[in-house]
Order: sequence, then structure tokens, then C-alpha cells
Amino acid sequence: MAPVTNQGEQTNTVAAIDCGTNTIKLMIANLPDVLVRETRMVRLGQDVDRTGRLADEALARTFAAIDEYAALIEQHPVKRLRFCATSASRDASNADVFVAGVRERLGIEPEVVAGHEEARLAFDGAVRNLREAPKTPVLVVDIGGGSTELILGADRPEQEFSMDMGSVRMHERHLHSDPPTAAEIAAATEDIDAHLDRCPVPAGDAATVVGVAGTIITLAAGVLDLPTYDRERIDQSVIPVAGLHEFTERLLAMTHEQRLALPYMHPGRADVIGAGALVLDRVLRRTTVETLVVSEADILDGIAWSIS
Repeated sequence: MAPVTNQGEQTNTVAAIDCGTNTIKLMIANLPDVLVRETRMVRLGQDVDRTGRLADEALARTFAAIDEYAALIEQHPVKRLRFCATSASRDASNADVFVAGVRERLGIEPEVVAGHEEARLAFDGAVRNLREAPKTPVLVVDIGGGSTELILGADRPEQEFSMDMGSVRMHERHLHSDPPTAAEIAAATEDIDAHLDRCPVPAGDAATVVGVAGTIITLAAGVLDLPTYDRERIDQSVIPVAGLHEFTERLLAMTHEQRLALPYMHPGRADVIGAGALVLDRVLRRTTVETLVVSEADILDGIAWSIS
């Protein structure tokens, strides 16, 4: 694909790509109107925590998804494109292979964003999406495959912190049995709590907690007991924290096959959702709120707004 250029002064169409540890997402939009929103589960961060490298098969899956996205972008008068890569590609010793592959397919350099920028984009995407003005300060919780961001603020981020813990990373480190043993869950809990102990963001100050990204969206679907994934019902839903704690216990007691059979569960998330739920569970235990607001808008929306 040739580099994106100005294809006419009449278009304000932009394309945003967010490439994380577990998913790669595309948005094509003439904001606030979204034209295309796609997600592929590519597990780019497969074994990165253990090996320090992006696996060849993970790169192949990711490049195949990028090829699909390039074709979709070509179908729209995209004026600007921004590609942000997060935790897995920050940590990998062979990140140059990933960068070269993106450049070859899209004609642009991917930005391997720092945790501070990742937090800012996630906060902007989530809070801008809310239909009702939240009580402040707002804590945005963004749980990815390799990292978790906590961002606290009112109209803008005032404190943020990115931690190297996420659904894929915690699963690969600790939850090896099917279902995980009590000892494995205890070890994962200890690891998560240690990260949170070092986090300077005062989660207990939050008047509103907003959760974003695939792990939290899937957990919301579970607490709501949806018969299928339903974006309209999940976006802006208000989920009881007690229900999330209970659902986390249920997930951790399930086998992989049982989680896979849940009607809203993406197959690429079924193995790691227990670890992701445990991260959210431990974060919420440090807050005083009784409900969690779930936003379908996240860092991808923030990336799109940043170039609109």
C-alpha cells in the first residue's frame, strides 16, 4: 500500500490502528461518524514475556491482519493514518522486524507509544464517549494483553501509570492448569497486587470508574448474561462491582472449553480471560465505587481523534 496522502480537501476521513499484545484494531472514521471498526485477535505478544522476542507465527498472523486492513483503507478516502503499537512491541528485541513489516504494508512508520501517551489516548477515547457527564475524578481502567493502564482525571488525564501486567502476560506467567489451581491464582494475585502497590495513581480517589477494551467488555457481557455479544447493550452499561467479583470467581473455576462455550466469548480470548478478570478484580478492590461504567470507545477512538 502506498503512503496515505491527502486525497482531496473535502475529506476528513482518518484511519487509526491500535496494535496491542492480543488484538489489532482498525477504525476508519469521519468523526464523530465511524465508518469501519474491525478487530482481529492475533496474539502478537505470544511468549514475549518469556522469550523477549516476537514469535515468527505471531508476526505472520499480525501481518495478515494488516494486509486486510490495508485493503479496507484503500476503499476509503483516508486523509491521515496513525498506527500505534503498545506493550508487546515495546518489549521485543526484534521489534525492527515488526516495524519494517508495517512500513512495507502501510507506507508509514508505526509509533511504539510510551505508556504516558497510551494512557492519554485511552482516557480521551473513553471519556469523550460518555453520554452523561461523570462524577469526577474519573478513573479509566484499560486492561490489555500485556499491560494495564490506570488514568485518573477530570477533563483530561492528571495522573496515569502503565504496568506490565495484562491478560496474556499474567496467564502465561501463572495460570498453567485447566482450570487454574488455587496456588496459581494466589501467585497471580500476588503478582498483580505487587504491581498495584507500586502504582502511584490513587484509585481510591475515583468517583467514577470507566472500563475499556476487550477484557472488560467481555466481562460486562458475562455479568449481563448476554446471549451473544451486543455492542449496543454493553456500551455505557453500568455493571455492579459485586457482580464482577462473583463472575471472576466463576471464570477462574471454569475449564477452557467451558469458557469457550460462553456465547459472547471470542475464541481468541477464552484462554486468557480469567487472568484479565483477576486484574480487574484486584484494581476494583482498591476503589470505593459500587459500579463500573463500560465504554466501547477506547484507545482506538483516542488515536482517531488525535488526527482528526
